[in-house]
Amino acid sequence: MGRFLRGLVNSLEIGVARASRLPDLGVYETRDFPWASALEAGWGSVRSELDQVMVQRDRMPSFHEIISEVSTITTDDRWKTFFLIGAGMDCSGNAARCPETMKLLQEVPGIVTAFFSILAPGKHIPAHRGAYNGVLRLHLGLVVPEPREQCRIRIGERICTWQEGKALIFDDTFNHEVWNDTDGWRVVLFIDFARPLRQPWHWLNRLLIGLGPLAPFLREAGRKQKRWEKKFYSAGD
Repeated sequence: MGRFLRGLVNSLEIGVARASRLPDLGVYETRDFPWASALEAGWGSVRSELDQVMVQRDRMPSFHEIISEVSTITTDDRWKTFFLIGAGMDCSGNAARCPETMKLLQEVPGIVTAFFSILAPGKHIPAHRGAYNGVLRLHLGLVVPEPREQCRIRIGERICTWQEGKALIFDDTFNHEVWNDTDGWRVVLFIDFARPLRQPWHWLNRLLIGLGPLAPFLREAGRKQKRWEKKFYSAGD
């Protein structure tokens, strides 16, 4: 059964790559996604809301405390998350604290996930790959410590660095790895969105993504997020 499922996913990803409206690349040009310019233009508002959120940084959940599957790559408290949108998640408490950010996120076509991804100084995320190439990823740089070249991500064979106010768009099914070898915190607005495909793959892809909340690990993540928000906001925060 495991071999069958892996074969099915591989076949599906081959179909997605062939049906893609853009070349099958590890890293994309921001200009290929016209809506990304609005995110970059509005990054100052996002940063202002993040600054208010970061006051409570120590109380935020680590990524693996919400989505247990990432425990294969991180198990410490140095990768914090503040979810705004998630498949099957109720993030209304967090979203209410970031109204300008939410307005910008509403303009992202096919958005699946959005959260503040917060890496502590010295944090390393080992090499890994995403589960499905029907979804692409965008990082909007919000806090990028210096020296910038020591805060980096490898996507395939390419090394990229973040810039505050600039978007980095990539396919996370390419093997990738992250380092924050600085003394500062790195924060990006982490967004997953549906890959633009030709029809009928576009509708099939959206249908598949729409079934995501039924997955057991995402249902579990939804429950964990709900429990965290209830505890966090009941304390008056």
